[in-house]
Amino acid sequence: MWLDRWKKQKTEKKIPPDGMTESDISTQSSICTGETLIGFLDAKTGRLLQAVVVRTPADITAFYRSYGYTPPRHI
Repeated sequence: MWLDRWKKQKTEKKIPPDGMTESDISTQSSICTGETLIGFLDAKTGRLLQAVVVRTPADITAFYRSYGYTPPRHI
C-alpha cells in the first residue's frame, strides 16, 4: 500500500510556482557549509522557491525531469 503511493508520487509531474519557467531554475550554495540548493529563483525576493538539496549531479537532473524539463548538458 505505501509502496504504491510512493511509486505514484515519483511518476507524477510537479507543477512549478505561478509564473515560473525553466529559465527561472537556479542553484545557490552556502558559503559556510557548501550545501547546494536548486529551485525556482523569485526575481522580486531573491529566494528559491520549492528548493531541493543537491548532493550529486543526478539530483539536478532529477529536479529538471520532475517538472518535465530537459536537464542541461553541462552540470
